[in-house]
Amino acid sequence: MILEVAILNIIPGKEKEYEAAFAKASKIISSMKGYISHELKKCIEKENRYLLLIDWEGLEDHTEGFRKSKEYKEWKALLHPFYDPFPVVEHYESI
Repeated sequence: MILEVAILNIIPGKEKEYEAAFAKASKIISSMKGYISHELKKCIEKENRYLLLIDWEGLEDHTEGFRKSKEYKEWKALLHPFYDPFPVVEHYESI
């Protein structure tokens, strides 16, 4: 299992719009091959910061399967306009 981690900084004042868009995008991500689960957490100290955690069966399920899919284009259209700056995405494995 691989954990995808992204710290998301949203354009200030757009948090509620982002959360609504993410609710739609959740249906996209959860339908993908290799998807296990996800969580979106809102930062207490910085109201426009979120933490996205997605569990995948394998790295390629995210990097190849999802990112090269037509569903990713929908995900991107829904969520990417809210990011400032664009997030760094990292992958982690258990040791």
